[in-house]
Amino acid sequence: MGYARVSTADQDPQLQLDALAAEGCLKIYTDVATGTKADRPQWQACLDDLRPDDTLIIWKIDRLGRNLRNLVDIIAALQARGVGVRSLTNGIVDTTTAHGALVFGMFALMAEYEAALIRERTQAGLAAARARGRTGGRKPKMTSSLINKAQRMYDSRQFTMAEIATSCGVTPMTIYRNIRTDRATASEPS
Repeated sequence: MGYARVSTADQDPQLQLDALAAEGCLKIYTDVATGTKADRPQWQACLDDLRPDDTLIIWKIDRLGRNLRNLVDIIAALQARGVGVRSLTNGIVDTTTAHGALVFGMFALMAEYEAALIRERTQAGLAAARARGRTGGRKPKMTSSLINKAQRMYDSRQFTMAEIATSCGVTPMTIYRNIRTDRATASEPS
């Protein structure tokens, strides 16, 4: 089976199609979609048609996905199904041979290493930001002055919750989360 992909409609997949046909592919699937796009109908059809002992032939390894982790996951899933993968222009990717399987294994290790490094850097960055007093996330829309204003408007019993929210530039739910609605009843004598 062969799979070709171009990112945009103005790109021509003919070079890939010719190379796949020259390799003797019985069926060739072609998508016009970015590698990061999850909805690739021809890719899905290709996956559905692949059987154990089949070899998926691609013109270049980046036709399957855009990042190393994604490529490793795709190739590992195909290998688990007994499907080999061979790239025509990247001779190092050929999981149908012992050498190609070894190289793919090194790719998988590099992808794991890269993911671990990203996690470590992210955690270190978050810890450094917390040490500087930053907690992350979006700044709250309701400042203390807006909360006080909303509370006074609510306590006056002259405004609806929607009017209070509009006055503060937020939703009624945000007002409910930030004011005490039991204050008026709590302050009345029993």
